[in-house]
Amino acid sequence: MITLSPRAADRVRIMQAEAAAGAKRLRLLVDDGGCSGQQYGMAFDEPKPGDREMESEGVQLVVDAASLALLDGVSIDFDDGLHGKGFEIKNPNAKSTCGCGKSFN
Repeated sequence: MITLSPRAADRVRIMQAEAAAGAKRLRLLVDDGGCSGQQYGMAFDEPKPGDREMESEGVQLVVDAASLALLDGVSIDFDDGLHGKGFEIKNPNAKSTCGCGKSFN
């Protein structure tokens, strides 16, 4: 299960409208890279065979099977304050994270 906070869901909806992404879903993924070995990614996309589809706070999400193994239980918030970092991902599966919070292992 992946959970978006209300602030994160609102920001995703704004980004989706700005990108004219229409009915595309938010794809969450994990790629090799970043300063800690794995990095998070987000994009608006159509579901592909083998994807897991879910919903949080009214936002439709898709995640591939390999990424889901690393993202199950993740909560995503959005911070736009003075020192806001943007999307903040809390991953209970991460052994360690980098200082910027965008990569993990």
